[in-house]
Amino acid sequence: MSYAYTDAFASPSTVAQLPRLLMGLDPAFRLSPSLDPDFLRWGIAFLRNASAGRFRRNTLAGMMLAIESRAALDQLTQRHGIEFARSAPGKLILYRSAKSFAAAERVAAMKAEHGAKQSLIDAGQAVAIEPALGAIRPAIAGAVFDRGEEVGDPYRFCNGARAALAAHGQSASWFRTDIAAIEPDARRPAIVARDGRRFAADRILLCSGTGSLALARSFGVRLPIVPMKGYSITAAPGEAAPTVSITDAANRVVFARLGNRMRIAGLADLARRDAAVDPRRLATLIASARAALPEAATYDAIESSWAGLRPMTPDSLPITRPIAPGVIANTGHGALGWTYAAGSAARVAALIDRED
Repeated sequence: MSYAYTDAFASPSTVAQLPRLLMGLDPAFRLSPSLDPDFLRWGIAFLRNASAGRFRRNTLAGMMLAIESRAALDQLTQRHGIEFARSAPGKLILYRSAKSFAAAERVAAMKAEHGAKQSLIDAGQAVAIEPALGAIRPAIAGAVFDRGEEVGDPYRFCNGARAALAAHGQSASWFRTDIAAIEPDARRPAIVARDGRRFAADRILLCSGTGSLALARSFGVRLPIVPMKGYSITAAPGEAAPTVSITDAANRVVFARLGNRMRIAGLADLARRDAAVDPRRLATLIASARAALPEAATYDAIESSWAGLRPMTPDSLPITRPIAPGVIANTGHGALGWTYAAGSAARVAALIDRED
């Protein structure tokens, strides 16, 4: 969970990199251009959000939501005893050029004005915090360290949350149910399954990630969301595996220790709509991870791989508001769904309470 690393994707620096990204010169990024009107509208809105002023606003808004989310997660887990291997090893964000580190310093100063407690450190200090970085010390221009950043196992959390709901006896689950449409109604909205079943409710929360697009279209609403495909691998730790979470900004790859396993994630394939694992892109992630931290994991013995679609909004902020009578959206969390989840849920719950 990245409570302070909430930098909006739309920024002046991203726009400056667009020619390079569009030509495919960054192996971590792929763009699938489309003349689809929704994609074009999203792109225009993204460029509007790429100004310095909007980058500041969106980044700070994301940080405030993340802080709310940490408090909401604390309350939720304490109340229901949900255990998901949560720990706070801290996070080191590595920069490999003086220019990128100087830009990070400016963003960190902006966040510090609003309560973030991040430390700007040199390569020697980074290695002192995480000795596994010793082999790449000469390549580190500087780093940002936040000791409050956390890790946790989302699969275990979801199982714990489901058990907590079942213990209250006021929930029912219909897994593997293909939904065809949503029927808004101020009094009794409904979900319609493809097999003809109809589920009526007091409220419907649309929280289906990139799947929210088609469901919202079923009642005439177009959500400003584009999928951004990402990958992750899980492997046993290597000989120099970090215990602190590491984000290598240059290689666009993240390392997180989950017990006796290393989780590595990265890549950003914009507008890719299939969640299948592409072996070529998976190889790119592994190569990027090797380049970043050669001994972090047993790269020749990957235990599992995964690909998923991040629901990206133009401002990098989730949509948490009513979008039709009886229907409330909680979607568009981008790459920070795990970070924003509890805070977004708390905001939506408060919204429902006010409506009632």
